[in-house]
Amino acid sequence: MPQSSSLLFEVSDYGRNGWAAGSDVNSRAHQYCAELERGQILFFAQLPFKFPKEDVEYLISRAYSGSKLHKNVSYRPAKQMLRGFSGSREEEARVHGILRNYSAAVTNFVESCLTPYSGKLKLDFASFRPIEEEGRDLPLHKRNDLVHVDAFPSRPTAGARILRAFTNIHPTKTRIWITGGEFRRLAERYAADAGLESFASARSGLRRVLSGLGIPLTCRSRYDEFMLRFHDFLKENSEFQEGEKQRIEFPPMSTWLVYTDGVSHAAISGQFALEQTFIVPQDALVSIEDAPIRVLESMCGRPLAA
Repeated sequence: MPQSSSLLFEVSDYGRNGWAAGSDVNSRAHQYCAELERGQILFFAQLPFKFPKEDVEYLISRAYSGSKLHKNVSYRPAKQMLRGFSGSREEEARVHGILRNYSAAVTNFVESCLTPYSGKLKLDFASFRPIEEEGRDLPLHKRNDLVHVDAFPSRPTAGARILRAFTNIHPTKTRIWITGGEFRRLAERYAADAGLESFASARSGLRRVLSGLGIPLTCRSRYDEFMLRFHDFLKENSEFQEGEKQRIEFPPMSTWLVYTDGVSHAAISGQFALEQTFIVPQDALVSIEDAPIRVLESMCGRPLAA
């Protein structure tokens, strides 16, 4: 079992065959969405969807070879595209199929379990992470072992939220995270130091002029710009990194859901994880006041995205 954490919310009435008999589905699904949006991690001790054992074994066996999966492998559902894999055409087709099926299975699970989101999710990338997290040599801003909140440089959300599903497929080893808490508390402590006010006021006049002229604005929103800065600021901040953290252990074949833009996190150790990302629009949220964009807008007193 994972170690006790005030951010961990274990789900016991949803499993690989769906909701347990007698469950009040609408009430429970709404509660689980609200818990997620407020900064809880939904934990499933057993796989809450069907995923063939042979697919797990195939991914792990390819990674052990050391030459096939030398970095994270990504699957992009919108384009049916695999990235980061090097191997034979047959091996690539098999891995492509496994990640496509994982993405579909997780999507069906999330929409069935979190019914307020059904039909509203934007499917983002899936990934397989075969590398042991402990001791990875990465640039500071890309290090997974430094606590941070997520922001995507190439895929701005304009205030939509980043929901991620993780599955530990290592046969014996737990995946260990630490967390520095949820977004509201971090923003109250560090957003001003990270420059929220300057991001909130930057280029507002230019934006109004361009918009009035009918010129499309292709730059990212001020919210996205600040969240990228906040991601880097937290990783750079030794006071924050060295402060008190909670440790969470995710056993083999467990799955967890978390808004990674709203829960600070770092992967300390673990190997062989699968992950699927969803972008959740604001109009799908059940606790909109807990969305990071709303927290920041209430602090600076102005809108951060069109």
